[in-house]
Amino acid sequence: MSDDLDALRGETASALAAAADLRAWDAVRVGTLGKSGRLTGLLKGLGGVPAEDRRERGAALNRLKAELEAAIEARRTALEAAALEARLASERMDVSLPPRAHAPGGAELGGIHPISRTIEELTAIFGAMGFRVAEGPDIESDWLNFSALNIPDHHPARQDHDTFYLPAGADGRRPVLRTHTSPVQARTMLGQEPPIRVIVPGRTWRADHDATHSPMFHQVEGLVIDRGITLGHLKGCLIDFLRAFFGIGDLPVRFRASYFPFTEPSMEVDIGWNRKTGELGKGGDWLEILGSGMVHPRVLANCGIDAREWQGFAFGMGIERITMLKHGMPDLRPFYESDLRWLRHYAADPLSPPSLTEGV
Repeated sequence: MSDDLDALRGETASALAAAADLRAWDAVRVGTLGKSGRLTGLLKGLGGVPAEDRRERGAALNRLKAELEAAIEARRTALEAAALEARLASERMDVSLPPRAHAPGGAELGGIHPISRTIEELTAIFGAMGFRVAEGPDIESDWLNFSALNIPDHHPARQDHDTFYLPAGADGRRPVLRTHTSPVQARTMLGQEPPIRVIVPGRTWRADHDATHSPMFHQVEGLVIDRGITLGHLKGCLIDFLRAFFGIGDLPVRFRASYFPFTEPSMEVDIGWNRKTGELGKGGDWLEILGSGMVHPRVLANCGIDAREWQGFAFGMGIERITMLKHGMPDLRPFYESDLRWLRHYAADPLSPPSLTEGV
């Protein structure tokens, strides 16, 4: 009596294997499990089986039904997956091909703003040195923007004529539009155990506006905290960066003693240039370009780091300033005026990202 069940099992398996699409699959399903299907007919004929054999026959039919339903469902899943793969293959678009320089509607290919490109270059150079990018909010507390960084209450940067303050909150303290990206250094030290190696590019605000200053400008700062950090590490890091960024392998770099509340000792960094022609790396003149120094022990203590075990260095520079120097831009204001002629002239190719192997 089981011969007919074995035959049905084998014939159904062969029919499913031969079904090349969902239409053929559905014909097998209906022919097997439909109202007039072969298995359905066997189930309907169960009443004509002798009583002593009916229980065994019913159990065998139920097992076969479960087996065939599973096989039919598995074949449906496989056919649907194959159909999807075929559709994806036929509709595939090669997005790696470069777009046309001019779209059919006449629109020109866009470009990368000089500030955005400089940030990309900074990230590429410092990324190769093991730095990661850290970010923070544009609106900061007075403590993070000033006090945590050892900036005293009487410092000129805290005055209303130099800094943009917002209305006081419920605690009576006025938040501030950050005057530098240094608060992110403090946030990083408060939220992460050393060693630390980050750069912090971002927008900053100061009450100043002329050909070389803007109320809003961009700054990048760097912070390294580790054991045994010295001025030698700071100098090597900045010399390598400046020569890579400006593309001058023998660019003269000079370090001068200076003062910043958040570093001790502090140093201004100059690069060689020609005052008459503006050419970098030539002539006997020096141009100040950024500030740096060893992180002040009070700053480390304010951020919960033991200065007896950990040392570090920090540096900061204006992104617009180094962009202007690299590309020979005489005025800061066009960066924000949205002049299409200026943007077309100085914009970078969006399809040519900066890299150290191809140059920045």
